[in-house]
Amino acid sequence: MALTAIDHVSADGQMEECIDNCVEAAQACEWCADECAELGEEMARCIRLCRDVADVATLHARLMARNSTTQSDLAATCADLCEECADECAQHDHDHCQTCAEVLRECAESCRAMAN
Repeated sequence: MALTAIDHVSADGQMEECIDNCVEAAQACEWCADECAELGEEMARCIRLCRDVADVATLHARLMARNSTTQSDLAATCADLCEECADECAQHDHDHCQTCAEVLRECAESCRAMAN
């Protein structure tokens, strides 16, 4: 859960949820990428996308926490990237990929709401 002491975050439940989802997405993607690295080169696209999402989602959460005026632009990018990565992960039968895809779809939805 996002820090409730941050006034602009706690006053906006949508932002608080998005921060939480972005942090969770970054964690799931780091885990998924690490697990996929053990599976060989056929997982290269999944690994790349997961690493990109982890970086972008973390940055998006940081920008929301500091109430940046550019966070809504990054929200749309984060949503697009989460959707692309979720689609990739969903193609693989591994538990970590399936879990990651589920987490990413939730993150994409909350980022899309922040972008609007």
